[in-house]
Amino acid sequence: MLKYFIITLILSCLVTFNSYALDKILLYGDSLMSGYKLDKKNSLNNILEQKLLLLGYNYKIINASIPGETSFGGLNRLNWTLAEKNITHVVLCLGANDMLRGIKPNETYKNLEKIIKIINDKNVKIILAGMIAPSSYGKKYKDSFDIIYPDLAKKFNLLFIPFLLQDVALNPELNLSDGIHPNEKGVKIISNTISKKLITVLKKLN
Repeated sequence: MLKYFIITLILSCLVTFNSYALDKILLYGDSLMSGYKLDKKNSLNNILEQKLLLLGYNYKIINASIPGETSFGGLNRLNWTLAEKNITHVVLCLGANDMLRGIKPNETYKNLEKIIKIINDKNVKIILAGMIAPSSYGKKYKDSFDIIYPDLAKKFNLLFIPFLLQDVALNPELNLSDGIHPNEKGVKIISNTISKKLITVLKKLN
């Protein structure tokens, strides 16, 4: 009995150590990436982690996305989030809640710019995922908001996903009843979108 207990304890420690030692990819966003109202097994980090593993990339995906998060909130909690060991890549998608709250696009730009600079200073690779404002916000606001992400991607030479919700937004079969947040099927499509970009940079490391 004691022998069985010791073996179990050793195996548990090895699993814990292996998980801790793995390089990590951080998902840093809001409810669109947090797995809002989904079972944990259907959350973006789990689906993306499994997908990468099937493709031969063994990474731990950490989901630090918080529902309701703004770019300012993301900036304020960034340093302690990056204190996590072995983070090699960050998938960054913030700004949707800024838009919903009518925050000026130049403020969102400044916050995201600061976030990117902090991550770059940690020598962590960034995949920037963009958002698009609906036309109901008016042409002036939409144009000012939509240009935030391509401008930042160009300025900092980042891997860029123009629209996180590409092929998911406005499709009732891929979203929850609120019409905003992706359901399980929608999350799988978002996972495919992100993994394609991730693989382009991960291949270079092998």
